[in-house]
Amino acid sequence: MSDPVNLPLHQQLVLVTGGARGLGRDLVKAFLREGARVVINYHTSADAAVELTALAPEKTLAVQADVTDVAAVQALFAKAQQHFGMPVTTVVNNALPAFSFNGDARAHADVISWEQMNQQMEGIVRGALNTTQAALAGMQLAGFGRIINIGTNLFQNPVVPYHDYTAAKAALLSLTRTLAQDLGEKNITVNMLSGGLLRTTDASAATPEAVFDYIASATPLRRVTTPAEFADTALFFASPWARSVTGQNLVVDGGLVKN
Repeated sequence: MSDPVNLPLHQQLVLVTGGARGLGRDLVKAFLREGARVVINYHTSADAAVELTALAPEKTLAVQADVTDVAAVQALFAKAQQHFGMPVTTVVNNALPAFSFNGDARAHADVISWEQMNQQMEGIVRGALNTTQAALAGMQLAGFGRIINIGTNLFQNPVVPYHDYTAAKAALLSLTRTLAQDLGEKNITVNMLSGGLLRTTDASAATPEAVFDYIASATPLRRVTTPAEFADTALFFASPWARSVTGQNLVVDGGLVKN
């Protein structure tokens, strides 16, 4: 049996969903720094996506698509393959439905609605399923695939009960593990990166400063992880160094949660 294909980062075509803003922007920049070609998926942030492509016009493509829409996701993958002449080899499922990390405004157990829960399930779990299924044919053709799902440390340390967001991310972890089992024989790895509060993204802009201070004081590194620090870790799961790692959840939060 021949050795499995293991593409170095500079030979990969990476899709980052929700890639125009926040953590997504740093994920795009991290992969570009290592020479990868990157598809920047966005939903409504067209100007930010176009601005990001200016960093490396020959290595980037901005494509609008709602990841909950199967047809739009399939069209996204087709555009990427046509533009770069190769299939998407690496998917980073980062897209997040509208959500604000403001603990003072969270919906408690007595009032949270199924509509709120379902909004997060649709965007996080359905979105990741759609991109994974759209990627499979190209990954099998390439003999190589990397799927990296973005999670949270809140389902291990639910200090703030964001019930809807946390439940959806926990479901995504389960999907990560079952997909890893199902797709491993095709040389497709599926892993999760779980962060805590990041300083600062659009979603955490509403977080009170006192919360940042508290998390920093409780973290071994005595600081809050930045989006750039978190994004760098995604490079490991995509790289040949992680060729035998699948079905795993790596917590990147400065040591606050010991996984």
